[in-house]
Amino acid sequence: MFYHLLKYVLLGPLLRLVFRPRIEGLEHVPAAGPAIVAGNHLSFSDHFLMPAILKRRITFLAKAEYFTGPGLKGRLTAFFFRSAGQIPVDRSGKEAGQAAIREGLGVLRKGELLGIYPEGTRSHDGRLYKGKVGVAVMALTAGVPVVPCAMIGTFEAQPPGKVVPRLHPVTIRFGEPLDFSRYAGMEREKAVLRAVTDEIVYAILTLSGQEYVDEYAAVVKERQAAEPGARERRFPRAPLG
Repeated sequence: MFYHLLKYVLLGPLLRLVFRPRIEGLEHVPAAGPAIVAGNHLSFSDHFLMPAILKRRITFLAKAEYFTGPGLKGRLTAFFFRSAGQIPVDRSGKEAGQAAIREGLGVLRKGELLGIYPEGTRSHDGRLYKGKVGVAVMALTAGVPVVPCAMIGTFEAQPPGKVVPRLHPVTIRFGEPLDFSRYAGMEREKAVLRAVTDEIVYAILTLSGQEYVDEYAAVVKERQAAEPGARERRFPRAPLG
């Protein structure tokens, strides 16, 4: 019940007022039945904007850190995510991927919409990164369509590290559902999972027009963080005087 209060009365109208998102292709999202909505991930606000404009309830697999952050900001974030019915997923350890898949399949078995970011993390520079195969495993195991979605302008509206969004045009664009029934029963084939994932990411790329990077975003982030001067680039010192 609180999900609908948040969507239609509290947060939804506020997001529409601030971002004034342009919606394209909403008719491609199935009106009923299980489906995966797979999108790019450019901003913290993505978690709230897409649910705010969809006619159906959607459940995202969100990183567990959003539910355990310190201070007032952390408590507010956890409150909003729990209120929106989002599922915390521990991304550390060998079993993290399997846990996320189990949770996602549980949502699909109930006939609901599952939201997922194939990149596995938020883009730190606005580019689109290589997708992880978990989305393919869930799509093939559950036998559901995948609706590609592109968030456009949210990186400029609220880039990493910015708490208060700035006014910037935002477009949320949905593509035609992708049908992978031709791969039924092949969810354990690595080559098939890679091909399905790449097809999903390419559909997102076509919708978003982003620059593509054929590496995992998390790997690129770690490499850049280890480079000399990385901290100074992220947190530049204020000029003296």
